[in-house]
Amino acid sequence: MKATDQNISRAAPVYIHACASHSALGCSEQQIRQRLADGVSPDLVTETGWLNQGMATVVGKAAGERPTLPERLQENDSGNNRLALSVLQAIETQVQQAITAYGAERVAVIAGTSTSGIADTEAAILTQQETGAFPPTYGYQTHELGSIAAFVADYFGVSGPAYTISTACSSSGRVFLAARRLLTTGMADAVIVGGTDSLCQLTINGFYGLDAMSDSLCNPFSANREGINIGEASAFMLLSLERPATTDKPIALLGAGDSSDAHHISAPHPEGKGAEEAMRRALADAGLTPDAIGYVNAHGTSTPLNDAMEAKAIYRIFGDQVPVSSTKPLTGHTLGAASAVEAAICWQILRDQLPLPVQVHDGVRDPSMAPINLVQQGMTLRQPAILSNSFAFGGNNISLIFGHPHDA
Repeated sequence: MKATDQNISRAAPVYIHACASHSALGCSEQQIRQRLADGVSPDLVTETGWLNQGMATVVGKAAGERPTLPERLQENDSGNNRLALSVLQAIETQVQQAITAYGAERVAVIAGTSTSGIADTEAAILTQQETGAFPPTYGYQTHELGSIAAFVADYFGVSGPAYTISTACSSSGRVFLAARRLLTTGMADAVIVGGTDSLCQLTINGFYGLDAMSDSLCNPFSANREGINIGEASAFMLLSLERPATTDKPIALLGAGDSSDAHHISAPHPEGKGAEEAMRRALADAGLTPDAIGYVNAHGTSTPLNDAMEAKAIYRIFGDQVPVSSTKPLTGHTLGAASAVEAAICWQILRDQLPLPVQVHDGVRDPSMAPINLVQQGMTLRQPAILSNSFAFGGNNISLIFGHPHDA
């Protein structure tokens, strides 16, 4: 590992035993690999019907199948939980193995979301306005933020700690920190972590009201960037301190760093103070120096303020030596699920030794932006560690480092 040979990780690695995701990037590993390689996602589409003004907007659709919930879980039924189930089924074998090994009471669930079942509530309210009554199948509990963690726990029949974190766009990043605490304090032996957010009019119109949305494909780090595209997604992993026996190149959470600069309710600190603090804490937590990082998966929302501050923060730590890209032109900004979806992308890059995701934009660099090294075609991972950023309203920041432990 060259520069990292003498580095000793301060935090014990938290091993990833299973991973799956479903977003506009795809719902199968093969589809996700192909779209990452092509730098194109056909499920970023322009649609009407989302904005109250009737205008078209670009949204990232999770277009694959959403299975029906089992009869015993009908009280949990919502579009958001069906999207989650499409991912949970892909890691079910490994979760059941963990339950057999540790017991259902030793398996925990921590999930992130910011929308939960709001889309179902929107539809139910429309029905109530038209007919005078809510649909008989509608239950408000699926709207509540805690619904996703409760559903995951009920689906697998686990009885360890189960709760939801909702810190806007860093929600499903903070679950990794929380899961590590449960594992290292002995409160759980395995933790199912992830996040799910589905499209709804509330958030799309909210971001439109903030003048934060683009009416074309988002354009991270470009001089012509205008704003975000909202997407929907689900991603889940199974974590444990136990090293997997099925591979000689395990992938783990090596470090995590968080911060809360509380600069503004929605705008980031212009100099990236909190973003830099989160990245430096993640490096320190992992016991790594900046030259041990082979790729930075940027938050990269394509808003003027976020991309400018993030580029400054990355450049102060990494200079122009580490490849950087935002994958949001392939997924949309999936809000509370963004951290988990991008963590899943990092996992797939590491596991399959994929080329780094090219920065999808119009090629017009912003001359006022710090000159970070945006990923070009053919770039590969030269160090076996990836840092992934997620920044949220209120200055709530999280940086995660994934990679092969130094003894792997």
